[in-house]
Amino acid sequence: MMGTRYPGQSGSMMGRTSHGWMMASSAYHWMIGGRGAPAWMRGHALPGFMMGASDDPGKVMGALFAGAPGPRVSAAAAARLGSTVPAGATVNRAARQITFSGTTARITVVASPTGGPDEAFRIAGMADPAITVRAGARVSIQVIDADPDTAHGLVIASGSGAASWMPMMTASPAFTGAALWFLGNPTSAGMHQATLGFTAATPGHYSYLCPVPGHAQKGMTGSFTVS
Repeated sequence: MMGTRYPGQSGSMMGRTSHGWMMASSAYHWMIGGRGAPAWMRGHALPGFMMGASDDPGKVMGALFAGAPGPRVSAAAAARLGSTVPAGATVNRAARQITFSGTTARITVVASPTGGPDEAFRIAGMADPAITVRAGARVSIQVIDADPDTAHGLVIASGSGAASWMPMMTASPAFTGAALWFLGNPTSAGMHQATLGFTAATPGHYSYLCPVPGHAQKGMTGSFTVS
């Protein structure tokens, strides 16, 4: 199946046993935005097994990748990181804005944490704040999936991106390296985390959003400006 549906891949989609292939370390690399991402992350149809009976693909994806490899953080650490103001940032809580004036911007984004609105990103203690960085700044974004039963990711995309039900198919990253497609559900080992990094090379108005189908439409998006 892999050889016909996803060129360059061989064997069955899940390996010799059910779901085996997708739990391998190579699968994890494309899951977090690697260049070897399969066709369904680049505009083709989602595999039918991923949809199941759920109307939110994120629930199926989150359960499937709960045991994926990669770094984890504890719930306590995620709560602390989601409330911490990034170094070098100026925060306007009334306007829900974060501005970086330096050549680097290091941000932690916690997806759907406990105690906050569902389908939202928590950054510096705010839900989906507007972020502004300098043109040419090196941006590092740590993403933590705190949702107990749903996958989430983060992409910096041109335009709002919220109009599309399936931005993981339609929203190309605005900058090289500016995509982390999704992370699995937390387990007893902790919450999945991954870090994306890119250079904000071109001034303009962009958005950060969750690329999991339906999530951006539900409000899981915010403004990202390069000035």
